Amino acid sequence: MSIGDAITILRGGIFQVLMIAAPLLLSALIVGLIVAILQAATSIQEQTLTFVPKMFVILGMLALLGGFMFSSLGEYTKDLFSKIPDMVR
Repeated sequence: MSIGDAITILRGGIFQVLMIAAPLLLSALIVGLIVAILQAATSIQEQTLTFVPKMFVILGMLALLGGFMFSSLGEYTKDLFSKIPDMVR
């Protein structure tokens, strides 16, 4: 196994993490921004007001995209396991 192969595997792993985490993080970011704007406009500074909507949005995104996330992770894992014999040589 060469350094180029190791870099390719690491790059694929980082890309996989970004593909799985990005929808959840972006949705939480957007909801947090909307709630922060509403809090600034109404002068309500309650900490749970930001937490609860984010929690529901993240759970909803997991319900919608969970199948895609797990199938994508499964395909990546199968790909890694199929490369093991080539790495040993």
